[in-house]
Amino acid sequence: MRVLVGLLAGLLAGSVLLVFLRPVLAHPVLQRENYRKHRLPTAGGLVAVVAVLAVEGVWALIDSRGVHHVYVLITLAFGALGFVDDVLGTGSDGRGFVGHVRALLHGRLTTGGLKLFGGGAAALIACAAVDGGRVDLLVDAALVALAANLANLFDRAPGRCLKMGGLCFVLLAAAAGLDSNLAGVAVAMGALLTLLPADLGERLMIGDTGANAVGAVLALGLVLVVPFWGRLLALVVVLGLNLLSEAVSFSSIIDRAAPLRWVDRAGRSSGYPEVP
Repeated sequence: MRVLVGLLAGLLAGSVLLVFLRPVLAHPVLQRENYRKHRLPTAGGLVAVVAVLAVEGVWALIDSRGVHHVYVLITLAFGALGFVDDVLGTGSDGRGFVGHVRALLHGRLTTGGLKLFGGGAAALIACAAVDGGRVDLLVDAALVALAANLANLFDRAPGRCLKMGGLCFVLLAAAAGLDSNLAGVAVAMGALLTLLPADLGERLMIGDTGANAVGAVLALGLVLVVPFWGRLLALVVVLGLNLLSEAVSFSSIIDRAAPLRWVDRAGRSSGYPEVP
């Protein structure tokens, strides 16, 4: 029940804040071109970050013992790091692990590199609150940080990241029997899914602000309800997909598989072009 209440609270808060934050998202500093050369707001995930703070602020007034500090930290930290990349990142900053590490070796910390190292630190701080051992902490922090990066890699077409995130959350919640430990994760996912219609309709892009939060929050859900061996397996899969992305385009794989292509394009504006 708490998971469903959290999901509804996130959806409600996100819907309200999407209306109130429209002037902020319309600011020229957030305008970017999408793949159709349309200029629209990026960093739409900011709505979800603020919604999480609003929900937990209200909950703190009701019952301060029930505030989910860990998930709030993860959402805020990864959302903020993504926002920096949305606003200050440039195409010359390099892409992927290799590009960011190469830049660092040349004495330059890119905004992507900042996400990489800052996200790792945030994941360590958050996971330290729920882990009981050093090995668990390292595995879980790596899982959260890499999942955030993986979600960002899937954010290459309208709605793709949010669709995948929503599906993963449903599967996780169902497998865990709606474990109450997922209540905070449900708030964040509800707030993020509020953005799906606008993302599909090309009225905004969730940006790294939203995509990083999607991956990090879902991975935190795994940390909270899945046994260590399951989290270790998830880390192997997530790490493998991150490394695979250095050589293979996920968009090309999706476009070659008819079922994946149909799900990926469902709900998009008509005539949306192939996404590289």
